[in-house]
Amino acid sequence: MVLIILGVLMLIGLVVLHELGHFIAARRAGVKVEEFGIGFPPKAKTLTVKDGTEYTLNWLPLGGFVRLFGEHDADTREGSYGSATLWQKVKIMLAGVAINFAIAVILFSLIALAGLPKVFENQFTVASDTEVSTQEVLVADVAVGSPAARAGVEQGDSLIEFEEKEPSICVSYPCEPIPISLNTEEQLRKTTQFFAGTSQELVFYDESEGTTKTASVTLLTTEEVEASRNTDEPKGYLGVVPYEYQELRATWSAPIVGVAFAGQVTLETFNVFGDVIGDLFQGDTSTAKENVTGVVGIGDVLGQLAEQGFKSVMLLVALISLSLAIMNSLPIPALDGGRLFVTLLFRSFRWRLTKEREERIHGTGFAMLMLLFVLVTIVDIQRIIGD
Repeated sequence: MVLIILGVLMLIGLVVLHELGHFIAARRAGVKVEEFGIGFPPKAKTLTVKDGTEYTLNWLPLGGFVRLFGEHDADTREGSYGSATLWQKVKIMLAGVAINFAIAVILFSLIALAGLPKVFENQFTVASDTEVSTQEVLVADVAVGSPAARAGVEQGDSLIEFEEKEPSICVSYPCEPIPISLNTEEQLRKTTQFFAGTSQELVFYDESEGTTKTASVTLLTTEEVEASRNTDEPKGYLGVVPYEYQELRATWSAPIVGVAFAGQVTLETFNVFGDVIGDLFQGDTSTAKENVTGVVGIGDVLGQLAEQGFKSVMLLVALISLSLAIMNSLPIPALDGGRLFVTLLFRSFRWRLTKEREERIHGTGFAMLMLLFVLVTIVDIQRIIGD
């Protein structure tokens, strides 16, 4: 529970720090900041008023906001956002993005010191400063009626070792079971093939109960495995779909790894985003449902990761911070990138961006974002109930 509360506070802090970036950039550009709010209105309390800025605490704990003086591009009053130069506006709009990206890099770097999960096949590392701190085989799926299913192995469990019941080589008397580690998918494949059709002791970590268990399993024979390949659900000797989980630890290169990992996640995010948009234009919503997560979904994931420790919560916070940077850089009306895109577009074509026109553009964008928020929340709830 403590980790969940800490995670929620950290998530709120990401948005507040994002707004702090806008605040600092605006102040440095000579733009007056009328209000710096923690949470969203309605207002609960005015904390203080300093240098013309009202600092408020608001009832909806969804982050924060900055209200600038003369926020419209057409405003020419002294000290207004509209009177700032184009370059100053670029810095004000992208300051929050820069803050969130920097936070993600810092957190990724700190996690790399303890062991950063390997999530990309070509994940960047400095070979001379990389150590595999964790290596294990996790269970992605269990075939119905398989040896693993009968032994109680479930999705998310980790396979530790086989203990050979009747060792072919006796290292002591009386003969003790010889443990055979299952640290890689290759070890699992070779070991289960070697013991095909025999009964052995499987040692695995039960993720749901948080305990290590030992269970007898009779592996399928080679003939049974071959026969299953012609069915709708082919089985391996043990009957699991494994995936190899690694954590890579760095020392002096951790900051470099943090930057590179943030870059790789960013590129992958844009790739997935492109796939989602492409599928939506073709009428396929399944990809969006699988890849888009909102506040409710994040809360559910946070609860699950809290059970795995502080590092897992930090990793989620880092990914969300990076997601905030990416989303706010997109040319979507009402978001930072959208406001900047509209300004640059109108400046490029020398169109007049009136207050009314700007409010109409970003008001429509905000309404669409709220609709998307509701839809994503519904999908999150359906996903959680379905699980």
